[in-house]
Amino acid sequence: MIEHIPLSLYIHIPWCVQKCPYCDFNSHTLKGGIPEKEYIAHLLDDLRADAHLSQGRPVRTIFIGGGTPSLVSPEAMQSLLHGVGEIIDVAPDAEITMEANPGSVETGRFTGFVASGINRISIGVQSFDAQQLSALGRVHDDVQAHHAIDQAHSVGLNSFNVDIMHGLPQQTIEQGLADLSTVIEHAPKHVSWYQLTIEPNTSFHSKPPTLPDDDTLWAIQQRGDALLTEAGYQRYEISAYAQPGNQCQHNINYWRFGDYLGIGCGAHSKITTHKGILRSEKVKHPKGYMQIGRDYVHQSTLVIETDYPFEFFMNRLRLVEPCAWDEYERMTARPLTPETLQIMHKAQDNGLLMLNQQQWQVTTKGHRYLNTLLEWFV
Repeated sequence: MIEHIPLSLYIHIPWCVQKCPYCDFNSHTLKGGIPEKEYIAHLLDDLRADAHLSQGRPVRTIFIGGGTPSLVSPEAMQSLLHGVGEIIDVAPDAEITMEANPGSVETGRFTGFVASGINRISIGVQSFDAQQLSALGRVHDDVQAHHAIDQAHSVGLNSFNVDIMHGLPQQTIEQGLADLSTVIEHAPKHVSWYQLTIEPNTSFHSKPPTLPDDDTLWAIQQRGDALLTEAGYQRYEISAYAQPGNQCQHNINYWRFGDYLGIGCGAHSKITTHKGILRSEKVKHPKGYMQIGRDYVHQSTLVIETDYPFEFFMNRLRLVEPCAWDEYERMTARPLTPETLQIMHKAQDNGLLMLNQQQWQVTTKGHRYLNTLLEWFV
């Protein structure tokens, strides 16, 4: 049963030039240079310890996130990817994505990153508006953002993504759509367009900015979706749009409830075993993670079987594509319970799901009220 579940690899690089006030990821402000050789050695040791969890499956996608992975040198990135290939089977056509910020130093390295084995880059632009970039704590300006996208076009990548946010502090409808229109003019093959949310344990949570009201947010969402559709982008997930054939395969594996190994500070893994679904988290802080002789795993638990429906639907409901009725059982090795089916029929009665004999699918209304829908599966 397990061999048919796709496997991905996530690699976490924890350092940033500075911490953004909205960011709740495991990132640490860089003080001095990155200890590249030491950290990569630990990443590879981490992977060696987890390699048996692949259970003979090849890694189909690799995603290098952070933090700011593009602060690592191309030479170090090549060493990392070469080491990964020696430890675990990586599919010859694997999608290998690296996150990058539009700082001039990093974008100048794009050619080297492609030579190291990276075939997809995700550029964290977030906005082209100088005032918003300052409010968001970004260290680049609009000129560097434009340059980064131009560089990504020129270096021979299979595809690249641009991250752009809306619902920013005091943002108007016109301002939100202007940022998105600028991205569309650059014609990346993939756009991640998502609303700013205030997360716990962030600076914005302790000192919340004034955000647009719900009517403004909904107007930006509706009109922005229309702009992307008119430009040839297909929405395949709540906040992800791609030109045909350019969906992010790594994230699709997450959302379809596939398996993934996570290495690096604070990285998470989800692995299906014969005993059940195993979730684990690695040591978060770089100093603790790089202690010689310690176990990299901070905590590890088997998911309680009664939590399977919520775990599955929390991911799968984000996708626009239909879901075959047998997919739940194939990905969890458990049948749908009568209670879960009852919830799905309730969702259909409320216009949140569409059901037929072959498959089910989330409606537009269902994606708008996704949190409400997920609460029913808790």
